[in-house]
Amino acid sequence: MATLNLKPNLSAPDDFYSDLIATHEGLSDDESAELNARLILLLANHIGDCMVLRTALAIAKNPSQEEERQ
Repeated sequence: MATLNLKPNLSAPDDFYSDLIATHEGLSDDESAELNARLILLLANHIGDCMVLRTALAIAKNPSQEEERQ
């Protein structure tokens, strides 16, 4: 079973953050929320493991769970 990787894993995190912010430029709050929803679904599909996704959902909802797992 795959586990959720909680360690830094982006080769260029600042570049990704810049790209993410740039993608949202010029969008309304509703359009940004829709973009985020589409992005989440695309990445969830790429991950494809429901247990990993459930773990991510739980940690996103309650970040203190991340500390409990480490």
